[in-house]
Amino acid sequence: MIKLKEYKLSKDTFIGGWFIPNKICDDLIEHYNKNQNKIELGAVRSLVTGNVEVDEGIKSCQQLPIEHNNFDEEIGKYRFYLQECLLKYVKKFPSVHTSNDRFNIISDYNYQHYKPEQGFKEWHCERMGKYTGKRVLVFMTYLNDVDDGGTMFKNFKLVTPAKKGLTLIWPTDWPWEHKGQISKTKEKHIITGWYEFI
Repeated sequence: MIKLKEYKLSKDTFIGGWFIPNKICDDLIEHYNKNQNKIELGAVRSLVTGNVEVDEGIKSCQQLPIEHNNFDEEIGKYRFYLQECLLKYVKKFPSVHTSNDRFNIISDYNYQHYKPEQGFKEWHCERMGKYTGKRVLVFMTYLNDVDDGGTMFKNFKLVTPAKKGLTLIWPTDWPWEHKGQISKTKEKHIITGWYEFI
């Protein structure tokens, strides 16, 4: 394992945080800015109908899907550091391996760009039914600093700050309900996705 600065969080939250290099974040933002495959609004799956719908009251952003098996230069470097964060998470919380089943990133994940007043505005968790039932852990990396643009965790009365390079990993279930802290003035760039049972 390589040395990464840890963002100290109470072990009772089962949230881990480490900083990846700023250069990785800068390269990812540049990669995003050059890419033409952005989706203007984030889609969410309706808990009522099961259909994927766009509802700006729930989530609004510009989103770039990233294929789970994409290891191109900028993405590959990010995945290297993300793997290091995962190893540190498992070392800190070894009970994540109580199951004998292996997990990895096996679904596409997302680069999300939030303009001022955009964000994921409703409380949610990352495993909410049969479509998301294989998810074990969620990861999220803030790619830029946003003083008022962190992530609020409802049941821990916790706001994690949007600090450039901070990579968070946490369990996907309902105790980790969270939503974005919506900045009225700043743009926010993140990458987020899931480790799922193989």
